[in-house]
Amino acid sequence: MGDLLQPTHLLVIGVLLLVLFGAKRLPELGKGLGEGLKGFKEGIKGTPDPPPSAPTAQHSVTPPPAPPASVPVEPQIVRKD
Repeated sequence: MGDLLQPTHLLVIGVLLLVLFGAKRLPELGKGLGEGLKGFKEGIKGTPDPPPSAPTAQHSVTPPPAPPASVPVEPQIVRKD
């Protein structure tokens, strides 16, 4: 079994991609693949994420008041005479 990435194999793969996805979609797919590989490499290197943008003004929201505690009611027995 010879080398898998021979020029004829690459040509066949290129023609298949052109037939399957069309000429308009190939640049989009290539760009997406390139960005994905770039992100993967950055993730492997462990580069930190860019710093977050300036924090927006946070509004202090007060929670609603708690409902009044319920008092347990003892059952009343009503007798009929």
